[in-house]
Amino acid sequence: MTLVAFDFDETLSQSDPSILLGREYDVATEMRGLLEQGVRDEIDFETSLQERVSLLEGMPERRVETAFERCSLRDGVADMITALRRSDVRVAVLTGSFERAVEAALEQADTTVDHVVANRLVIENSAVTGDVDGPVLDGQKDGPLGELAVADGVDLEQTIAVGNGATDLSMLRAAGTAVGFNPEPVVEQYCDVVVTSIRKLHLYFEQHGIIDTER
Repeated sequence: MTLVAFDFDETLSQSDPSILLGREYDVATEMRGLLEQGVRDEIDFETSLQERVSLLEGMPERRVETAFERCSLRDGVADMITALRRSDVRVAVLTGSFERAVEAALEQADTTVDHVVANRLVIENSAVTGDVDGPVLDGQKDGPLGELAVADGVDLEQTIAVGNGATDLSMLRAAGTAVGFNPEPVVEQYCDVVVTSIRKLHLYFEQHGIIDTER
């Protein structure tokens, strides 16, 4: 059996849930600034995440849902996920982003995965508290990948990680096969395979027998 773990932001989705939340709550400029600081490695992922979420303190839950409803999967992702699962491949989304955003995108595409490992906005009295919890607060994904492999009875060498950014490095380096999806330069050197589109990723899975085209 094989386990494929995907990053979400900029991999399965072109949407960035933090930016969507920022636009909905009129803090998009500040949100983007924190994201750019993270890209420049001026602040670590956990600090960036906590500061981004603090900008949302008091945001009504209904507006959070409105923002997350704008999250969508890239064209072809739903078909690829369906083909993988039909081929008895376990599929996971492993992201430092928000669980509900991933779920909303999957629901919109009428598809599902075996695991979603993501962080959660803390909501009390129907509003965001400004806090966040979850299993990927520090942006490190190798631990959760290993836990999923054990839970699914999959040897780590039989796992495939797909990602693009620095927060995917730990997962890519831990997996049996590291697939870069339009990876950043710092990430590409650790990738066994690089693809530039969902179509090419789907084709890679077919050519390597991960997707069984007879099913």
